[in-house]
Amino acid sequence: MPSLSSHQSNKFTKMLLEGDSGSGKTGALTSLAKAGYHLDILDFDNGLETLKTFITRECPEALERVEFRTLRDKYKSSASGPIVDGTPKAFVEGLKMLDKWKYGEVDLGVPAAWGPDHILVLDSLTFLSDSAFEWATSLNPSAKDPRQWYGQAQDAIEKVLALLTSPSFETNVIVISHVKYVDNPDGTRKGYPTAVGSALSPVIPRYFNSVALCQTSPGGKRTIQTAATAMIDLKNPKPFEMEKSYPIETGLADFFAVLRDPPQVPVKPLLRKIK
Repeated sequence: MPSLSSHQSNKFTKMLLEGDSGSGKTGALTSLAKAGYHLDILDFDNGLETLKTFITRECPEALERVEFRTLRDKYKSSASGPIVDGTPKAFVEGLKMLDKWKYGEVDLGVPAAWGPDHILVLDSLTFLSDSAFEWATSLNPSAKDPRQWYGQAQDAIEKVLALLTSPSFETNVIVISHVKYVDNPDGTRKGYPTAVGSALSPVIPRYFNSVALCQTSPGGKRTIQTAATAMIDLKNPKPFEMEKSYPIETGLADFFAVLRDPPQVPVKPLLRKIK
């Protein structure tokens, strides 16, 4: 039986990055691209314009190290309000990409085998949850109890998180999420990652050893917080070495640098296989 003295630190960082809308979550990825990481982004928010602007300004050579695929279901108007136009596809396409990053003429192989110089980014858990709910609804549109849809969508999202944070998924992971504030029965008010329904939100942080918060001060200064606040629990594997907060411009790279060595040289993008 091994003792704790022989325990090896995880080879990969699995991080939950929370924050309110406009707190700089996606733009904060710039420092990681600048540090030499290859970012592979599953974009459910359709909001990468800011990231492109920052990388173009700070490290234009890193643009070629950022791969993305935007996945959003199409909606149309109806007498009962906006509905999905056709069959929901975003969630299923996202699952396929996590198995093999392949679409059109792009084939980057298996994300679980990309290695320590790559970071798979899910942006964001909030909109992934929306797509999972639409998917669950389409499986049984005539269900009399909507709780069936919520339950199936929650189970699917939890399995995605289990996949991304499992030891066999040998790639760094950042899951970005908005914050949902909940009034607890004991009278306290806590912030949790936004997901489908309410039962899943408090469970999500359990899957991550690293949970950080993008925060904007009253004066407008943005930071990445690593120490727990009164309303949001945060954590990391090296609390004695990690600063309590970092400037958002360098924060994610600083966070990763405490946990692991950055790429020694800028990594080249995985080769695109052209059909």
